[in-house]
Amino acid sequence: MPFLRRRPLARAAVVGGAAYAAGRHNANRNAAEADQEARLQDLEAQQYQQQQPQYAPPPPPAAPAPSGGISDAGIEELKKLAELKEQGILTDAEFEVQKAKILQGG
Repeated sequence: MPFLRRRPLARAAVVGGAAYAAGRHNANRNAAEADQEARLQDLEAQQYQQQQPQYAPPPPPAAPAPSGGISDAGIEELKKLAELKEQGILTDAEFEVQKAKILQGG
């Protein structure tokens, strides 16, 4: 009868050993997959950085080009300003400020 007792222990050892080996195998496989995933993410990040074009900062906006002259209304306003200056109603500084506004179109 001593063998009857050993068989359940031996069976338990085999089952336990097989379960341990399967668990260890799964843990190793999960660790390898995690390592591989980390390496893939690093490579993708490097490729993404290489693919992005390096743009120079945009140039500052250019000043608006003159429209080829001032309009007829602008010329009339300048004439009125010149008359007011001649009459002494506007000072030279006030005339220059108003003239600049008209020439800028504002």
